[in-house]
Amino acid sequence: MASAENKQTASPMALMVAEVARTLRIQRGWTQEQLGHELGYSAAAVSAMETCAQPASDAMLVELERVLGNGTTVFETARRFMRMEKYPQQFQDYALLEQAAISLQLFVTNVVHGLFQTVAYARALIGGAYPPLSDQRVEELVQLRMERTALFDRDPVPMIEVIIDEAVLRRVIGSEEVMREQLLHLVECASRRNVTLLVLPLDAGQYGEYAGAHGEINLLETPAHEHPVYLEPQDESMLISDPAKVSAYAQRYAKIRSQALGPRESLDLIKRLAGV
Repeated sequence: MASAENKQTASPMALMVAEVARTLRIQRGWTQEQLGHELGYSAAAVSAMETCAQPASDAMLVELERVLGNGTTVFETARRFMRMEKYPQQFQDYALLEQAAISLQLFVTNVVHGLFQTVAYARALIGGAYPPLSDQRVEELVQLRMERTALFDRDPVPMIEVIIDEAVLRRVIGSEEVMREQLLHLVECASRRNVTLLVLPLDAGQYGEYAGAHGEINLLETPAHEHPVYLEPQDESMLISDPAKVSAYAQRYAKIRSQALGPRESLDLIKRLAGV
């Protein structure tokens, strides 16, 4: 719903879209009603977009690109950045890196990594978070999480390895049925040629070594072959590029991998837990 509050809190990208759309509309000599007709929206919706009382939705940006873009992809580019702005603040920088990464090496200890979550699992997880979120914000974050999975089919395809602590597989999120669906989804993900899925077993530390004690790790390789590390303890964001620190995290990840089950053994365990 359009509101005066939205005008005060509109993001820089929403403001840019509003200004560019208004400028291009005026250049064509169109009224807001005429632009609305071309877009399939009302004049009031166009006015709300131009004043940021109701910033352009993803669907409206698609139509703005079609009607006003003229091959510039300006509104298509804005779509990508406006989606980024909807993420929690601490996640936004990482989200851009994740989208473009040519490889990802991930270790999770508490819940299934966001790239591998089902809709039901993500909704149960986000909806049960603290502090509580509105239903609208929960659904928005679930949708954003699902959109991240486009990475699996991107061209060029990225190589993705994920190590999942066995406790994650046994921790029921939502319900038994939601969890079973999630486990079966992991089996499906593991069948992709660009995905390697490993499980760090509960008994990994029984011989006196446990490399996963320090928590989750996200190692990335960018198109420029840089290797940042992303950590997110208690909703705080840490994006690390210092070579010495990156090397230490990479070595720790390698040790975790050495203590994990192999791909086939990992898949067999997940299937057993799913009851198949």
